[in-house]
Amino acid sequence: MLKATEKIWHNGKLINWSDAKIHVLAHVLHYGSSVFEGIRCYATPAGPAIFRGPEHMRRLLDSAKIYRMAVPYNVDQLLAGMHELVATNKMESCYIRPFAFRGYGDLGVMPTKDTPIETFMACWEWGKYLGPEALEEGVDVCVSSWTRIAPNTLPALSKAAANYMNSQLIRMEANANGYAEGIALDASGYVSEGSGENIFVIRDGKIVTPPLGASVLPGITRDSVLTLAREMGIPVVEALVPREMLYIADEVFFTGTAAEVSPIRSIDKITIGAGRRGPITEKLQTAFFDIVEGRVKDTHGWLVPVKK
Repeated sequence: MLKATEKIWHNGKLINWSDAKIHVLAHVLHYGSSVFEGIRCYATPAGPAIFRGPEHMRRLLDSAKIYRMAVPYNVDQLLAGMHELVATNKMESCYIRPFAFRGYGDLGVMPTKDTPIETFMACWEWGKYLGPEALEEGVDVCVSSWTRIAPNTLPALSKAAANYMNSQLIRMEANANGYAEGIALDASGYVSEGSGENIFVIRDGKIVTPPLGASVLPGITRDSVLTLAREMGIPVVEALVPREMLYIADEVFFTGTAAEVSPIRSIDKITIGAGRRGPITEKLQTAFFDIVEGRVKDTHGWLVPVKK
């Protein structure tokens, strides 16, 4: 259950949490016409700081553009609203959810000029997505029977609510069978991603991650880990990953705003490596958390202190 905060940002103004409502005939409820982001604000010794806000807001607007949704705010305006929201709610750390959707107006598959675009942002407390123990011990996952959305059906580069019906099927099936998460294959049978995470495979000291063409969302945390790996001199390549490569990997891990950097200890009941977090995963995970939690200098400019 979400723990309510005081305010939510709606179309440029802060409103009470309980006043954030939409009509039952809003376009989004019937046709899934929403795009969204997930952003983390971390508690650091210098105070709360937001991780890669500009990149997330740019992706939000990119997602909207793909779906021909004219969001009436630019990146700077959305960033200002996000900082105001977090500061007003006095959050030291939180998860932030900006989203835009087609609201109440005309109701039909094709939205018209009479269907408004609504923009909201909310924030709340949120812990470790796959559980705190998952960061060290890893999680047990399975390859899903559900295929990731195919190219030229729903655009995978857009973080759209409609895409996550596919993600729900993947995650619910995994849960029903006793797994923490599922891994989806793309339409060609290659590894794509988790229900809400990008995936990395390590073999003989080299990292391989599926390319964006494998129906992969261009993850912000994915990009951060790729950057850290290259800086550490760890060989990394974006390439198609056959399913069976998962089983013989030395290490496998997920990345995502919610999942952060989460190791995988088994896939389809096949133990991966030593059956817990491996050395390269640990190295990348440590480097990531050192930055976002303010223990080392942020040379990339990824963290921005909350403006009060």
